[in-house]
Amino acid sequence: MTNRLAATQSPYLQQHARNPVHWQPWDADALAQAKRENKPILLSIGYSACHWCHVMEHESFEDAEVARAMNDNFVNIKVDREERPDIDQIYQRAHSLLTRQGGGWPLTMFLTPDGTPFFCGTYFPKQPAHGRPGFLELLPKVAQAFREQGPAIAGQSVRLNEWMQKLEPQGTDATLPADALQRAWSELVRNFDPVDGGFGHAPKFPREQQLEFALQRMLRDDDAEARNVLRVTLGKMADGGIHDQIGGGFCRYSVDAHWSIPHFEKMLYNNASLLGVYALFGSATSDPASLGVAADIARWLVRELRAPDGAFHASVDADSEGEEGRFYVWTATEARALLMDDEWAVAARRYGFDRAPNFEHRAWNLRVMKPLVDIAAALKITPDAAHAQLESAKAKLLAARSLRVRPALDDKILTAWNALAIGALARAARVTGGNAQWQALAFEALDVLRATAWRDGRLLATRQRGAATLNAYLDDHAFLLAALIECMRLEFRTIDFAWARDIADALLDHFEDREAGGFWFTRDDHETLVHRHKPGPDDATPSGNGTAALALARFAAIAAEPRYADAARRTVTVFTRMINGEPESFCTLLLADEALRHPAPLVVLDGDPLATRAWRDAVARIAGGALVIDIAGRDDIPAVLAKGGRVTTGACAWLCRDFTCLPRVDALAELESALGGRA
Repeated sequence: MTNRLAATQSPYLQQHARNPVHWQPWDADALAQAKRENKPILLSIGYSACHWCHVMEHESFEDAEVARAMNDNFVNIKVDREERPDIDQIYQRAHSLLTRQGGGWPLTMFLTPDGTPFFCGTYFPKQPAHGRPGFLELLPKVAQAFREQGPAIAGQSVRLNEWMQKLEPQGTDATLPADALQRAWSELVRNFDPVDGGFGHAPKFPREQQLEFALQRMLRDDDAEARNVLRVTLGKMADGGIHDQIGGGFCRYSVDAHWSIPHFEKMLYNNASLLGVYALFGSATSDPASLGVAADIARWLVRELRAPDGAFHASVDADSEGEEGRFYVWTATEARALLMDDEWAVAARRYGFDRAPNFEHRAWNLRVMKPLVDIAAALKITPDAAHAQLESAKAKLLAARSLRVRPALDDKILTAWNALAIGALARAARVTGGNAQWQALAFEALDVLRATAWRDGRLLATRQRGAATLNAYLDDHAFLLAALIECMRLEFRTIDFAWARDIADALLDHFEDREAGGFWFTRDDHETLVHRHKPGPDDATPSGNGTAALALARFAAIAAEPRYADAARRTVTVFTRMINGEPESFCTLLLADEALRHPAPLVVLDGDPLATRAWRDAVARIAGGALVIDIAGRDDIPAVLAKGGRVTTGACAWLCRDFTCLPRVDALAELESALGGRA
């Protein structure tokens, strides 16, 4: 037997299709039933790689007694938060207002038939445990409250809607103070862990947007403190158990402050962001270890997440065979049996097999415990020999691990997350001198998105089994515009410029709040929900408003369109009060403000492609933040980039600032002088 989820595309919803719960997707039929029968809605939001979502399913949603209580009293709706971030954002915010606690997944919301929440929580065990009420006891009490406390619930609903509206950014004529960047940085440094890296305490997330903020500070100001924050954090994360030591890629977060034991789900979005950070930090500091981690992430993306058509799947589950981490952890006996004596001698010291188990007192989640140079000295071998033995051991462990039962793959193709991966690969290729494989991966995925997610001038959010669906959100458009700019900086293609203009226009035409400024998360013709949200802070992914503002500020220079910069400026302005109150939560919007205050120079190169290559390298050394667009050897160039007629021999450049271009420069030394070493 199946429920209505059997007809859906989402792998997460499909996981629940055979539950005895009468699950329904979020659609008109389910919502109409709730109103027709005057039944409360039990809304459960999660995602396929979520460990605690699996726990709640096994404990409650697969249980006949719990299912009966749910079916008798509620219209039960399941939502994949990755398909419907619009719904997830609304109800996560409602959860925080109702409980005064942070949210998470699974998110359990009890709604009136019109969709307004009146009671909520996250994970509930079937029976009372961990200080949480039991789900089986809770269900009839919530249903009874809905039947008997209508006026109180209605009053709470009115107040909740008012609270949610007050949390939206309010229009203001204020501007950010000049020290906003410094205030945000001071708060991040205050929360920096100088021993283990990262910000805050357990559970510890990589917080990729804060790392990007530190990276841009390091590059802009040659800031030693930012360099140290990045050096410690990126190094400790790379050595930790959050980083898959033999297969590459990073788990979503660590349950401890030392990066040792993660929740084992691996997501496309955070690996994409980390790839971009490690590649740029490694390139800027000539750090081979960071460049090696970037290469490991890229290899993992290709091996584990790349779809046959060149796009990228969403995630890999935390669980396999009903246990979290089972696929990744080792007993010493298992590992020892696979390795030669000399390989084991190195690997045991490197990964801590010579110490007590670090995973549930019975197994090892691999993390770096000793530097290879120290291991080589202890074993009286050369560092090169130790490295060779370790690489051989890793290959054998990876081969053996590949024979285990694999965690489930969520094979959705999400436009927003693919855009993050495309942008990261393009950046990594550009800053490392044109890595051909990374460049090919970026452009192949970009072309797949254009072919599958762009339909009749409208962007779609997700694709499953060949079918693209759902209106794209702010993040899809903002991340894609940013990715297109990165691709144009790597290799200019007119088709990408045209698509970038379409996406930028869609942001202004269908998402912008023209009265107050900023961008709504949903398009103007989107399904009407209980609240329309305008998100500003960074979250697990970069702020959609921040990314849109930053990308529009950059594209304004490339396209010579001040209206894009004006929209970006309005976006920063509307969030000014919120940024002033908690600047460290708005790193992407602060970077957008910096880009508007100090626009990067635009350098358009033309001539012979071999000659302009040397000019690109020179500009990268002198002014790494410049927007370099190399149109050499390209046909059908947009008129706005053909600044003074095409050139086919040698190399030349047009240097533009604030929508004004200097006369053509025909000597590299003259261009270098004009840039003045500005980053």
